[in-house]
Amino acid sequence: MRAIWTGAIGFGLVNIPVKLFSASESSSLDLRMLNKKDHAPIKYQRVDEETGKEVDWDNIVKGYLLDDEYVILDDADFERAGAKKSRLIEIDNFVNEQDIPSMYYEKPYYLEPGKDAANVYSLLLEALKKSGKIGIASFVLRNRASLALLKPQDNVIVLNQVRFPEEIRSTRGLNLPDKKTFSEKELDLALSLIKQYSTKLDLTKYKDTYTEALMEVIRDKARGKLPETPKLKITPTKSTDLMKQLKASLEKKKQAA
Repeated sequence: MRAIWTGAIGFGLVNIPVKLFSASESSSLDLRMLNKKDHAPIKYQRVDEETGKEVDWDNIVKGYLLDDEYVILDDADFERAGAKKSRLIEIDNFVNEQDIPSMYYEKPYYLEPGKDAANVYSLLLEALKKSGKIGIASFVLRNRASLALLKPQDNVIVLNQVRFPEEIRSTRGLNLPDKKTFSEKELDLALSLIKQYSTKLDLTKYKDTYTEALMEVIRDKARGKLPETPKLKITPTKSTDLMKQLKASLEKKKQAA
């Protein structure tokens, strides 16, 4: 793997040199956009809105529209905005992992110890394991201020990039139920169903079946075979037969067991 960032973890007055590696990759198929008439691949071009001509990367700069004029920014400006953070993953404090809502999680990375940093890296890794805590840190990645969680996983420290609170949308405007319309018996059955389906987490048994199915469709079409599209009609369960379907669900799970 290739490191996408190098710097250090700031742990109190201790600095731990580290390298950052992406811990995830896409399993989706690489689909190209084509011209419907002749199936020629479509290319994206960077076009000047005024002249309509294509612009080379070397002639492209970044700017922010302020008071009807663009303020041009270069790499040095981004460094000035976060000179310290740009090379430091600074741990601000430690919290319980369950206190972080799942909607905040964005992307995982692996942290590898830098040169001569194996000992202090291992120390932080073991301290996180023993304490049961995770570190909240801030740093800059690709000129973007980021918030991150540092947590131990086996023999590696995982950095989970997380969203800032202002990036989480409010639920205002959603049509959500404002009162309970179910009975206590229905709730008891729902809890029993959850208990029946409860198991130890094993993510290895879950596969990206959609990509596999899409690849099969592609192979079928290449052979001239037109697969049928399955019809799926979703009908909400009405309150009148909710008890009946909950009981049937419990019985189905028992029979499968």
